[in-house]
This record gives sequence, structure tokens and C-alpha cells, in this order.
Amino acid sequence: MDILIFIVAMAALIYGADFIIEQSERIALHYKISPFVIGATLIAVGTSLPEMAVSISASAKGSGDIAVANVIGSTIFNIALVLGVVFLISKKITPNRDLFAKDSAWALFPILVFILMSIDGKLNFVDGVLFVILMLGYLLFLVTSNQVDKVDEELKKEKFAWGKSSVMLLFGFVLTIGGADFAIDSAGNIARSFGISEWVIGLFLVAFGTSLPELTISVKSALNNNSDLAIGNIIGSNVANFTMVLGFSSMVNPLNVNLSANFFDIAAAFVLSLMLVFITANKLYNKSAGIALMVVFGLVIQNSL
Repeated sequence: MDILIFIVAMAALIYGADFIIEQSERIALHYKISPFVIGATLIAVGTSLPEMAVSISASAKGSGDIAVANVIGSTIFNIALVLGVVFLISKKITPNRDLFAKDSAWALFPILVFILMSIDGKLNFVDGVLFVILMLGYLLFLVTSNQVDKVDEELKKEKFAWGKSSVMLLFGFVLTIGGADFAIDSAGNIARSFGISEWVIGLFLVAFGTSLPELTISVKSALNNNSDLAIGNIIGSNVANFTMVLGFSSMVNPLNVNLSANFFDIAAAFVLSLMLVFITANKLYNKSAGIALMVVFGLVIQNSL
């Protein structure tokens, strides 16, 4: 029964995020925001809502390992799996934005800050506040660096209805938050019944489920030749995971972080973030980079199971 509840709860999380993403994108495009900034802000925050809902719920219930592992696991899935798949299926990726000069540092800053904050073995309320401030700094940076090359003319012709969009957004939030509560309960029960640690459950089962929105949106964007939105979604989601998700979770309840016990997984997330910086620096937006990311993903799976 717990497995069935978990599946239904994850479906609610994903569909809830989809409603939020669709309406957020519609609002953003009407206000002439660039594809990358849309991906790195509204859609990134939207696709990070499942992680945030699950981690905050886990923190409130005293399951700190699931809260932290969910963020680490989502970072690994986002870069290694989602970006790897995007590179493998795309015919050609030519971002309009200089990702290395403008955005690559943001792929690395949050995890470095996380490691420094976790040296004492705990993320407390003050750490959470600092994380949220870092997220606000990132959003401010994106807004000031917004450049629009073209506007969706079809969408521009549509009649925009704030009422409809607001209702759809609210419905998405209800599904996301409600699904998170059931997901965390069922995930904990599954962990106990199989003798699996909450860290592993959070790292793989929950993290994969909450990363599905990023996978869906980024793959769809790549197939539509919108590489800026796809890559922006990944970078923005990872920033949101470390700042917004861990920030609010540690403000609800202090989170214990055992760097030595979970060294490999945290190191994997850090190495993948470095690989993303290397890829943007050398403009390696191709199948070779996709294969390299997938190989690292395979090593993580092999080591952690």
C-alpha cells in the first residue's frame, strides 16, 4: 500500500508542478522575458517545487536525511541524467547566451556554500536565511541580465486571463504540497520496511521522482530547439535546490549533515557541477558531453546501491 501511495503522491507532485510551470511560462512570455531567464527563474522554481515541498515536509517531520539527500540527489539527476539526455537527443545546441561568462559560476557557488555551511554538521536557521538571500541575489542577477531576442508571436496574440492562470497556479500548489506530505510518509515507511536508510531513499527514489519535471521540461525544450530554456532550467533548478529548498527546510528545523558519511554522493554532485562549468567554458554542447555525464551517473548509481 505504501508503494501505491508513493506513486500516486509523486504523480500529484509532478502534475502540480506542470500546472505551475505552464502558467508561469505563459505569464513570463507575455512580459517579454528571455527563454533562458524563464527557464532559470519561473520554470526552475516551478520544477523545484516538488523538491521544496518534500524537503520542507521531511524537515518538519524530523527526517532531515531525506531533506538533504533529496537536494543532493536532484542535483546529480539534473546534471548527469537530465542534461545528459538533452545533449544526447539534441541535433544541435547553440545557446544564444554566453553561459560560461554569465551563468556557470552559479552552477558552482551554491554547492560550495552548502559544503562550507555543513562543516559543523548542521544547517541552522541562520544558514537558511543566508541561503534564501543567495537565491534573491541570483534572481536579481537574472533580471538585470535579461535579454530578449524574440517574442512568441502566437502567444502574443492570445488573450491573457489572469483569473484562469491564478486558479491553475493555485491548483498546482495544492497538488504539489498535498503530494509531498503523502510522499514523505510513504517513502519513510518503504525505507523502514526494506531496511534501507532514509539517505538512500531520499537520494534516489524521492530525488528521481521530484526531478521528473526538470527532465520533462528540458527534453521537450531541447526537442523544440530551445536550448537556452533547457539549460537555464537545469542551472536555475540546482541554484533553487541548494538555496530555496535547503534554506526554507533548515528554517523549519535544523538539518544534520554528515559530510564524511555521505562524502561520495556530495562529491559526485560537486564534480558534476564542475563538469557543467567545463562544458559551458568549452561550449561542449554535444553527444560526447552527454555520454560523459551519463557515465558519471552510472558510477553514482553503482556506488550508492
